[in-house]
Amino acid sequence: MPACAPPHTQQPHPPHSPAPAPAPRRFRVAGADLSAAVAVFLIALPLSLGIALATGAPLQAGLVAAAVGGIVAGRLGGCPLQVSGPAAGLTVVTADLIHRYGWRVTCGITVLAGLAQLGLGCLRVARGALAVSPAVVHGMLAGIGLTIAVAQLHIVLGGSPDSSVLANLRQLPAQLVRLDPAAVSMSTLTLALLMAWPRLPGRAGRLLRRVPAALVAVTGASLTAAFAGLTLPRVELPSWHSHALAGLPEGPALGIAAAVLTTTLVCSVQSLLGAVAVDKLVAARPGPQSHVGRSDLDRELLGQGAANIVSGALGGLPIAGVAVRSTANVKSGAVSRNSTMLHGVLVVVAALLMVPVLEEIPLASLAALVMAVGIQMVSLHHIRTVTRHREVPVYAATTLGVVALGVLQGVLLGIAVAVALALHRLARTRITHEEKEGVHHVQIRGQLTFLAVPRLSRTLHLVPQGAHAVVELDGSFMDHAAYESLQDWRSSHSARGGTADLAGRRGGIRTAERAPATECRCRPWTPWRNHQSCFAAAPAAAAGQEAGRELARGISSFQRNTAPLVREELARLAREGQRPSQLFLTCADSRLVTSMITASGPGDLFVVRNVGNLVPPPGEKHGDDSVAAAIEYAVEVLGVRSITVCGHSGCGAMQALLTSGTGRSDSSLGRWLRHGLPSLARTAGDLGDRPRLAGRAPADAVERLCLANVVQQLAHLRAHATVARALARGELELHGMYFHVGEAQAYLLARTDGATVFEDVPEGVGGGEEAHGRSGTISPGQV
Repeated sequence: MPACAPPHTQQPHPPHSPAPAPAPRRFRVAGADLSAAVAVFLIALPLSLGIALATGAPLQAGLVAAAVGGIVAGRLGGCPLQVSGPAAGLTVVTADLIHRYGWRVTCGITVLAGLAQLGLGCLRVARGALAVSPAVVHGMLAGIGLTIAVAQLHIVLGGSPDSSVLANLRQLPAQLVRLDPAAVSMSTLTLALLMAWPRLPGRAGRLLRRVPAALVAVTGASLTAAFAGLTLPRVELPSWHSHALAGLPEGPALGIAAAVLTTTLVCSVQSLLGAVAVDKLVAARPGPQSHVGRSDLDRELLGQGAANIVSGALGGLPIAGVAVRSTANVKSGAVSRNSTMLHGVLVVVAALLMVPVLEEIPLASLAALVMAVGIQMVSLHHIRTVTRHREVPVYAATTLGVVALGVLQGVLLGIAVAVALALHRLARTRITHEEKEGVHHVQIRGQLTFLAVPRLSRTLHLVPQGAHAVVELDGSFMDHAAYESLQDWRSSHSARGGTADLAGRRGGIRTAERAPATECRCRPWTPWRNHQSCFAAAPAAAAGQEAGRELARGISSFQRNTAPLVREELARLAREGQRPSQLFLTCADSRLVTSMITASGPGDLFVVRNVGNLVPPPGEKHGDDSVAAAIEYAVEVLGVRSITVCGHSGCGAMQALLTSGTGRSDSSLGRWLRHGLPSLARTAGDLGDRPRLAGRAPADAVERLCLANVVQQLAHLRAHATVARALARGELELHGMYFHVGEAQAYLLARTDGATVFEDVPEGVGGGEEAHGRSGTISPGQV
């Protein structure tokens, strides 16, 4: 029994007595889930009515879809915190279906689309939907947003929209002449509240902003219209006894199939992309992370399919993941799928008990709300992103196609333009030749494929026999045909007395080196001195010159072998900036390769290295601000979640402390090593317990001091005000680590039976909770 378990007080059962019945499981809802459910419900209620209005469906259909999306998709879906319901992205599709086939047939199409989603989920193809170009998805949403905004503008002005976007645009001048002052005033008030509410200043503003802007806008317009006695169309919710359910699809089979395909495509892509976005929101949420796992996209597709089957059968709108509600759910602190399900239950309660209240909402106010959502779907951030990636043609073609032709046709047009653009980039290669100071430069810009081989061959034959040539490759891909052509020319040119170097242009810096006579077959992390057989024989050089050559060879090897593999990731980090989650403070010893012993990559660790992995206490007379500055920058600017102090075996700084204290106190090294004296005192005196390795005592006095030094530097870390504040807020963890160089074994600091022990990390340990459950962190009273 674990030490922390309470004593067992029940009497043992008689040998033959039946086992007691298990206690019934109680449905428990966390307070965070309850508050998040209320927040999402207050957003979902007006938006569901507004989207139903925009599609031309019965207004109850929006409430049915919101309830089913919350309860069914929330219970069965693979993304616990994603909130599903009637989505603005489905408005255009649904409105077109209702116009063509009628409402009951549209419900039947929704059921068929749900069955299609179930089939796709069983085939486990959810990840394939993410292969669609982001420019196509953003363009589709922008086109849908423009269509919604233009249609709802007619209702805002007091008229009624047409089913065609182009017709709505043509009729807009006439509608401006026939303005309805009451509708315009309520729409204007709704839009003004929508824009002003999130910008309320001061402490009172922060409290008021907890109420969703959409609810405030619709409520304000409804109360104003009621008190002013305005006569204008309002929400009408007929009796649920007359609510229309799904009917059998009627019409041309090809048209029905296209409708099912379009609904399935938009619902699935929007839901899957929403699930990925929710994962990012949860990961970026401040404070301790909840136990919400990453989304299971195939299960999410199954849950969405089941929800669409139920919603269509009950006469509801098509369902997909809704970004606005999901974002509100995450930001409200939801920790499980209970918040999504409770929001659906609240919608059911409202649909049954709040009908008189809902019927006071002006339709113009709902139209203004949906029009604002449509405008927001044309995201400036998305436009800047596609511009940066040179995919504006794809975005523009998809947007215009959705507006002019329809959602499915617009998406297919966007995919066609994306494929054409990719082929154009693949085939577009610029090859030039010029001579500079007797050296012939052949520059190749773009992807080098078989399509460019004829031009490459013609250009290479412009280099005279016996001349020195440099072929500069400025691209990320070379296929087999181009490689063979280049190598054949190089061999032929060398046989005729010429020389040829292959070079790469990376960020404006040209690196060129003759190909080594022998290919490098060394294992990763091989030191320079063991690479001698990988390079062609070179004349003997002085020690300093040889060291310089080793560095140059290492850089050249990186440019040739590693840079092409990491360039894309480094380019992303260059754009987004560094966002490490860990500060790793370790010794400057050359045998410690931090990225190797932590299996980390670029952007993972913010590393500080010094002699002896020391952390000078704040206010030290001979302190060093460089370490304190790095700690402050990591915690307050970068927002790291963890700081690890890593010592190692055979540390020269610890050996110096044991041998002669600080040595010559007037030397820089002697003054620096003074910060290690408390560690020396910890091993000799009674300052806390003496740390040890799990399973064995320290091998010698040096190892004992190396272990104590890690614990002591953690104590120094806690004395820094920046670290203390972050620890008090629960935003930071401290970890101790010891690396045995000779054994290639890492040990993590833990607390076992009141003793400070460094436990080894076996090969099978995974990340996250398992590793932390083994090693733990050091609490304030333990250091």
